[in-house]
Amino acid sequence: MKQVLADIITIGDEILYGQIVDTNSQWISERLDEIGVRVKRKYSISDTAEDIKQAMDESLNRADIILLTGGLGPTKDDLTKHTLSEYFQMPLELNTSALLDVEEIFKKYNKELTDLNRGQAYLPKGCVKITNDRGTAPGMWFNYKGKVVVSMPGVPFEMKAMVERSVIPKIKEKFRLPVIHHKVIRTIGIGESWLSEMIADWEDALPHFLSLAYLPRKGQVRLRLTGIGEDKYGLELEMEKQVKKVLPIIQKYVFGFGDMEIEDAIGETLKSKGLTIGTAESCSGGFLAHKITSVAGSSEYYRGSIVSYHNDIKKDILGIKPKTLEAYGAVSEETATEMALNAQKKLGVDIAVATTGIAGPGGGSEEKPVGTVWLGLAYGKKVFTHKLNLVGTRQLNIEATATHALDFVRLVLSGDTHK
Repeated sequence: MKQVLADIITIGDEILYGQIVDTNSQWISERLDEIGVRVKRKYSISDTAEDIKQAMDESLNRADIILLTGGLGPTKDDLTKHTLSEYFQMPLELNTSALLDVEEIFKKYNKELTDLNRGQAYLPKGCVKITNDRGTAPGMWFNYKGKVVVSMPGVPFEMKAMVERSVIPKIKEKFRLPVIHHKVIRTIGIGESWLSEMIADWEDALPHFLSLAYLPRKGQVRLRLTGIGEDKYGLELEMEKQVKKVLPIIQKYVFGFGDMEIEDAIGETLKSKGLTIGTAESCSGGFLAHKITSVAGSSEYYRGSIVSYHNDIKKDILGIKPKTLEAYGAVSEETATEMALNAQKKLGVDIAVATTGIAGPGGGSEEKPVGTVWLGLAYGKKVFTHKLNLVGTRQLNIEATATHALDFVRLVLSGDTHK
């Protein structure tokens, strides 16, 4: 079945200057994927007629659908409508339906309709008006040589309503769309290249209509299986079959599927086992607690945290022995062990996780360079420790510490203490 391809073009100098973030293209991509349209390219361009026309030339050469956002306001720097009018050789004319829409909005807010705003009701002759229920700038739908060009406002609130209420239904009417189906396996604690080597034979044997992508992120790798075809049920069955084949190979590193995060997986495990957890943090500064409590319902298993950032707090509040700090230092296996044990007692939890290390950018030494982190985990009457050697920026090291700590909990609860 022929794929239907789309380009997404975001127009606006404010995006290119870095003054705002383009969230429109990401959101539109998700909506198109849901209906079986494959996005081939998305890019941002300047507010100039030349750039808009060049982008149109390039996209019409390869895509069936081109979606543009931005540049439809009433001011002189909004050039999209005028440029498309010239590009398609469709002169602007007053669209009475668009004028009624604009007048209705101004009546609603008891404001006078200006000539500038009245000008927004002028649209290229022959285009299809897309009603804007949330603003004054209508969208435009162009049918061109069997292809579709859609221009919409850049304001997300307005654009999203247009896409959901008008654009998606019209695309589904015009095109015979295939099914695009994804299955995501979430892994942690293994690098992308090692994972690739481990499942190479399985990947090579995948059916031609399935493809695999590796999506690494902060100590994790998402394996995304994508299938394109006509039968959604058939795709789902084949994907489940392939997942069952690969899971025995990588089970040690798999913590979930789809959008599940490691903190969600830990929460589900703790609830299923009826266990409680608490944290004692130094270098992670409460970020581990933040990750755990970002999960709705975490109060069912999470008791609290002692953020013992300064050594005085480690001694006076958490109860770390002064001689331990003097002999081994705050960043040590011995200190991490005491932090976990003492937190377990003070917080009254089944599991206590401790973090102590050097996040950077300063504070390191030849013996303990920046990125040195010790994790401690007290579970029942046992204590487990693990050393990290991180190489990121300060913030990345903090985030990586929390991720590794959560993975440490996962491994210990699964009976694998050899992290």
